[in-house]
Amino acid sequence: MQAEASTFPTGLSLAEAQARIASVAVDHAVGDESIALESTLGRVLAEDIVAPFDVPGFANSAMDGYALRGADLDANGETRLCLIGAILAGGSEAPRVEPGTCVRITTGAPLPQGADTVAMKEDTRVDGADVVIGPGTQPGANARPAGEDYRAGDHALNAGTVLTPAQLGAIASFGRGRVVVARRPRAVLLTTGDELVAPGNTLGFGQIHDSNRYSLGALLEQHGVELLRHERLRDDPPALRAALVRAANDADIVVTSGGVSAGEADYLPGLLAEIGRVHLWKVRIKPGMPFLFGGIGRALVFSLPGNPVSGVATFLAFVRPALATMTRQRAGAAKLRARLTQAVRKTHSRTEFLRAALACDESGTLHATPLRKQGSGQLRGAAEADALIVLPEAAQEYVAGAVVEVLPLPGWA
Repeated sequence: MQAEASTFPTGLSLAEAQARIASVAVDHAVGDESIALESTLGRVLAEDIVAPFDVPGFANSAMDGYALRGADLDANGETRLCLIGAILAGGSEAPRVEPGTCVRITTGAPLPQGADTVAMKEDTRVDGADVVIGPGTQPGANARPAGEDYRAGDHALNAGTVLTPAQLGAIASFGRGRVVVARRPRAVLLTTGDELVAPGNTLGFGQIHDSNRYSLGALLEQHGVELLRHERLRDDPPALRAALVRAANDADIVVTSGGVSAGEADYLPGLLAEIGRVHLWKVRIKPGMPFLFGGIGRALVFSLPGNPVSGVATFLAFVRPALATMTRQRAGAAKLRARLTQAVRKTHSRTEFLRAALACDESGTLHATPLRKQGSGQLRGAAEADALIVLPEAAQEYVAGAVVEVLPLPGWA
């Protein structure tokens, strides 16, 4: 069952394919939901966050020591002050600091009335009822003003932000217990092929274990997707058709692996054209050229090549940015670039993704070293790689030291 390529775009460049996918994905944005703050790590913020009040809400001490009036400090020698009380973090009462007096204070405690300076404990000594402060403490030292972190009305976080641990802390400082985030896209993963056997089962002649179920399933979950289920399917058109319809009824996206080229058992392009729509087929990239993108009902369908590295490369190049569009993420960081440690020559005019190791030298320059295992069926290359080097269509010769774009693989740091 072969698709008629003349009815939809085929042979697009990487940039053309990404632009077409983005233009479709923007109309498939997922909805929002309000969830508990502790469940929002890695989720996409769906509301702007504005500071409702000053943080901190009161002037406080940055150090353990003694709160005093800066005007009492002797600029040229020691200062002797009478200790009249203490206030700890969380305390609400302390005597007013009058001229010639001080109050013992801990980090984070409110500054007593009259105080504007904190002398560090290490710079002082206690002498009976007095505290002696050594020279060097400047007026205003170690005192944090109210609103030092955020002022009431400050725009703290923008919708579209992928929430990090520190950002969760900032939201908590505003007293927020719930946050509105983009709903996690729901996905069904289908791996296809008569040769596939689940790990744990004995292989027969010509069979391989289904590694794509794990690499692609993990990539989906790592990118914020709710993976509803996985189905392993034989190269049987009726079974494939039924699985596609089931998946499209349940999920926002359907990701398939295998069956997208032009072989006798590559049924997916024809099936997708029959029961849904094809937005594009085949992209001028290596590996991953047979990539297929379409839809069934409200579900987007990403059909990735079955070769393990092709699956990873096309997921990063096409599925990942589509998910970002569907969850309305803000534009990501600038493209990462590195210098090649060795010359590279392409033998074709397509964009190529090379598996590479990354290393940063003492000068802060990032270097990319292509790995030896580069075959699209060699999962070892992807397993050992930190990133994919992107070699555009424009050139075929790259000298050592040339600056190239790199796509970091999840987990690289």
